[in-house]
Amino acid sequence: MDQRVVLVTGGGKGIGAAISLLAAQRGYAVAINYRDDQLAALTVLRRIEAAGGRGCALKADVGDAVQVETMMEQVQARLGGLHALVNNAGITGPIGKFTLADPAMIEQVFRTNVFGLMHCCRAAVTRWQASGAGGVIVNLSSTAATSGSANDYVHYAASKAAVDTFTLGLAREVASDGIRVCGVAPGSTATGIHAKAGEPDRPARLAPLIPMGRLAQPEEIAQAVVWMLSDGAAYVTGSTLRCGGGL
Repeated sequence: MDQRVVLVTGGGKGIGAAISLLAAQRGYAVAINYRDDQLAALTVLRRIEAAGGRGCALKADVGDAVQVETMMEQVQARLGGLHALVNNAGITGPIGKFTLADPAMIEQVFRTNVFGLMHCCRAAVTRWQASGAGGVIVNLSSTAATSGSANDYVHYAASKAAVDTFTLGLAREVASDGIRVCGVAPGSTATGIHAKAGEPDRPARLAPLIPMGRLAQPEEIAQAVVWMLSDGAAYVTGSTLRCGGGL
């Protein structure tokens, strides 16, 4: 089919849900990946289908390379191909000082945020190289990669710094294959991630520190991501766009 297909990891909630919905509005068929919350992914899928779009919801833990390969095969079988990948899936772990962080939790953050992202990139790139079709990847980073997030989650910040470096290196490696690799680095965004990290009032604490005086809305981050996917960004690769309200 001529319709472009995008896979959004962690596409059922927060920024991922906003990306999935906006991509569908812009004409993409959307594969919505989820790990645990099937209901959230199906809710987004139903909204896409109700508006006349196409998509599917696919369960996979991106930290498991075998599950990622299976997911890529399902995208091909159910939507007819893959043209774009948005690596949105990510976790922070509880907020707190680094020395108090559970080592197992730190490993899980890197397994999802770094290794999971790499597994998905490898699976997409190898397919595009084999077909010669090209493609585009957008990796979700964070302004934490440059702030360090002291006293909140230094380990998470470190994982996103790894994402930035990987984005640049992979972009330069595959540019000659017609594959673009870009990044978007949101600042603090109004999603459920703050409550899940153990501090539901964190948005109120952070807003006064942001030059624009507020947190981002998921839809605002989605606009940047979908632009990176578009032909309007055809000469952009290796770059990470900072969306931090001035931070």
